Amino acid sequence: MITHGKNIKIFTGNSHPELAKEIADIVGVGLGNANVGRFSDGEISVDINETVRGADVFVVQSTCAPVNDNLMELLIMMDAFKRASAGRITAVIPYYGYARQDRKAKARDPITAKLVADLLTAAGADRVLTMDLHAAQIQGYFNIPVDHLLGVPLLAKYFQGFNLDEDEIVVVSPDLGSVTRARKFADRLHAPIAIIDKRRPKANVSEIMNVIGDVKGKVAILVDDMIDTAGTITNAANALADLGAKEVYACCTHAVLSGPAVERIKNSAIKELVVLNTIPLTEDKMLDNIKVLSVAPVFAEAIKRIYEDLSVSKIFE
Repeated sequence: MITHGKNIKIFTGNSHPELAKEIADIVGVGLGNANVGRFSDGEISVDINETVRGADVFVVQSTCAPVNDNLMELLIMMDAFKRASAGRITAVIPYYGYARQDRKAKARDPITAKLVADLLTAAGADRVLTMDLHAAQIQGYFNIPVDHLLGVPLLAKYFQGFNLDEDEIVVVSPDLGSVTRARKFADRLHAPIAIIDKRRPKANVSEIMNVIGDVKGKVAILVDDMIDTAGTITNAANALADLGAKEVYACCTHAVLSGPAVERIKNSAIKELVVLNTIPLTEDKMLDNIKVLSVAPVFAEAIKRIYEDLSVSKIFE
C-alpha cells in the first residue's frame, strides 16, 4: 500500500471500467465515486461524489469507439477535477484515439492528434500516461509530461513461453513503419526479422508486395501496434503461409477490430492473435484464436511511480 503524504484517487469514465477497476485493485485503492451519464438531450453528465481537493487524481479512459463520446467524457471529468481543486490530474489513456492523424498527408489535412493534445491540456491534464502511440512524436505535441509505455515487452514475454529455438522463429514487420517495433520484439526473442513491403492504394486498403527475409519452415510472428480493419495483418499472414511459414501468429497492442476485421481474422492463416486489453473487446469480437493479455499491472506500476515521483522508464528495464 502506498504511504505517500497526499491522497491518490483513480477514476474512470465509461470506456473501459473493467481495466480501471483492475488497475485500482493492483494499486491498492478503490475506484473513485463518480457517475458519468447522459442528459436527455445526449449531453454528458458528470457527478464527482467525493472530495478531490489536493489529491493526485488519475483518470483512466481509453479514447476508443465511440471515440468522440469517450474523449468528451475524459475532458469533462478533468474539467470537474480541476474546478474541484485537485492537486494534480493525470490522464491515463491506454489507447489514444486520433493518433493516426498525426501529420498532413495531403493538402488541407488536419493534424487531429495535436488538436486532441491541446484539448487534454486545456481541460486540465497536468500529465498524460499512455501506451504505444501510433507515432511516437505525438509526445512532442504536448507541453506537459507524457509517460509513454510500451506493449512489446508484454507481448514478447508471452511468446517467450513457447520455448522455441532461435532458428525456429522469425519476427515479421507487416510494413516498413513497424520495423523498429519488430526489431525490439525480435531482440527479446533473439530471433531474426523479416519485413513485408506493402502498398496502400487508399485508406484501410492494403496490398501485399513482397517479403524481405527468410520465413520458409519457420514460426512467423507478426508484430504491429494496432489492428483496425485487419487487412494489413491478414494479407501479411496469408502471404507468409504461401511462402512456406510453418505457423503464423500475430500480436498487437491495440485491437481496434472495426468493420470486416473479425471475419478477416477468422478466415486468415493466423493461428493465434495476441492482443492487449487497452481497448475492451465485445463478445462478438472474441474469437477462439484471440488471446487477451492485461496491461493493468504495467499501468498500475506506472501510476505508483508517478505518485511517488519515481522513474517510470525503470519498469521495462
